[in-house]
Amino acid sequence: MHAEEAPPRFPFTAVDPLEPPEEYAKMRESAAASRITLPTGDPAWLVTRYEEVRTVLSDTRFSREAITAPGAPRVFPIAKGAKSIIVMDPPEHSRLRRLVSHAFSVRRMEALRPHVTRRARELVAAMEKAGPPADLVTGITQPLPMLVICEMLGVPYADVEQFQTWTDLMLSFDAGRREEVIEARDRLNGYLAELIAAKRARPTDDLMMVLINARDEGDWLSEEELVAFAFTLLGAGYHATTAAMTHILLRLLREPERMRALQDRPELLPDAAEELLRLSQAGGGVGALRIATEDITLGDVRIKAGDAVLPSVTAANRDPGVFAAPDAYDPVREPNHHITFGHGIHYCLGAQLSRMELHITLETLLGRLPRMALAVPEEELTWRTGTAFARPDRLPVTW
Repeated sequence: MHAEEAPPRFPFTAVDPLEPPEEYAKMRESAAASRITLPTGDPAWLVTRYEEVRTVLSDTRFSREAITAPGAPRVFPIAKGAKSIIVMDPPEHSRLRRLVSHAFSVRRMEALRPHVTRRARELVAAMEKAGPPADLVTGITQPLPMLVICEMLGVPYADVEQFQTWTDLMLSFDAGRREEVIEARDRLNGYLAELIAAKRARPTDDLMMVLINARDEGDWLSEEELVAFAFTLLGAGYHATTAAMTHILLRLLREPERMRALQDRPELLPDAAEELLRLSQAGGGVGALRIATEDITLGDVRIKAGDAVLPSVTAANRDPGVFAAPDAYDPVREPNHHITFGHGIHYCLGAQLSRMELHITLETLLGRLPRMALAVPEEELTWRTGTAFARPDRLPVTW
């Protein structure tokens, strides 16, 4: 391959951070998978078509666990720990998922609704009391998901700034920050180990205690898996939801008529939220890397055993072969089989919780701040980039 033909560097830069980069559409048209260079310099295949992305997400021949092997391609400066559920294949993945799946059932999430609603109203009331302008990131999209997951796990909210800093670093794909990432990982693991020890000494009634009991009484997971599970639930319960809610609110603030339509017809909110989730670029296309365990034909491309394959959910959600007018906002789109929360065995455990938090946030803001508008020109917003979940640092609004 000539130097000028080297695979493009990923992730790509989008002209508009709320819209996908132009490369996605070009790659979808040209092939089922395209060669790219990951932030670490490792080569990989990027999959952008809906059907092929679903295949990679669900076919166990595309292994998550294989990315933890020494020397394996990776997206982030350090490999994800082999004991984390997000990088496990069956049967280990199935064993750990069964431990907590009941805690995230639809019934349990609905039981949480009054509590999450009360928290959201308290946060918005505090913004109202302080008066405009207010920052929606520090006011609600960041604290609400963090409050809820901390309460579910039994993690002291007073420590939130510490582990926010650590988890932010661990989601950076800047190879030049490798030492910082390692330090953040070690400090977070140390914090969680101390928290687990404290709960063993004084048992609590929360999800963390359920995991601790599964370790101590049933021997269903190792100590390392216990710490990794706690980190995964804590990080996933905050970063992805905060980024998605921030993107969605900015999209509504950009086109106020959409916000007014939801205020006038609140019954549209559930379907509109699904459409906003489909359109969201909060994940930046940086999906969960996999390794092919055997030679596989994916659409019109032959993937060889050992190749790294990156399925782009955000690209798949804009596939014109599946979604009519895929770049258009259609609040009553039917059907809307987006895969924002994944597909297959790694489908997001917290999808129902994330949806509920989004619905409640929109309901509360649209009801309490009906004249909400950006307090600064959009071009003045600064974005948190170089991380798996890019979003504005601040989203100041007035009303």
